[in-house]
Order: sequence, then structure tokens, then C-alpha cells
Amino acid sequence: MKPVLVLNGVNLGRLGTREPLVYGTTTHAELAELCLATGNELGLQVEVRQTDSEAELIGWVHEAADSGTPVVLNSAAWSHYSYALRDACSQLTAPLVEVHLSQTAAREAFRHESVISGVATGTITGLGVEGYRAALRYLASVRPHDPA
Repeated sequence: MKPVLVLNGVNLGRLGTREPLVYGTTTHAELAELCLATGNELGLQVEVRQTDSEAELIGWVHEAADSGTPVVLNSAAWSHYSYALRDACSQLTAPLVEVHLSQTAAREAFRHESVISGVATGTITGLGVEGYRAALRYLASVRPHDPA
């Protein structure tokens, strides 16, 4: 089974209670189960992690870069200003799919741009938790030596 890391950033551990009109009512635990089940269906070995520590998230991205592991990343608010995270993502050697639950372009102006998007293979926004499933389907379809 192909390993895939699903990495979630700041405040995503509060899914289900944090602004449910924006982020939905699915909890992070339910999101993790959805990703694991989807990965299983697709022949992926999915590991889901969440942190409120930017340094820890960067360490996980370094781990993925060193091992050549594809990543689904929702870096949340860090997407809009963390150049350190962007630089870590630029070192990835396997595909990176950036995911956002909400349609960021329809929200506050500071959310309209992501510093991560420029180094991501693709970006999925506004599909709620279904965006994670779409990202995993894409990663399952990409062969190791396909151009991203």
C-alpha cells in the first residue's frame, strides 16, 4: 500500500464546534476516519495528523520530503503567511495536494491567497470534507514517477 500523510494545521482539532456554518459539523476524529476509510478503499496507507504547532507541522513535512511520501495538507491559517511552511513544502519530492474546507476566495481578503499553493501539485477548496476524499483519489491515481 502506498503511504500518504494527511496533515492538518492550527485549529482543525476543533472541527465540529468551530464555526460549523463555515467548516461543517464533522469532527476531526470523524474526518480522520473518513480519510482512513477512503484510503483503504483506494489501496493507500493513510496516516492523519493534526497539530496547533507550526514547528511540528514543518517537521512532519520534512519527514514526508525525506521519505518521498505524498501529502494532503490543510495548513489552515498558516496557508496565508507561513513562509517557513512554504519552504518546507517546496522540498517535497512526492505530490502535495493542498485542501481547504471552505471556499477561501469567498471569505476575508487575507484568506484569498495561499503561500502554499505555488508549491502544491494542486489545490482543492470549498468542498468540505469531500475535498480530502478528492485529494486521496488523485494521489491514488498518480504513479510514483508521474510528473505531478
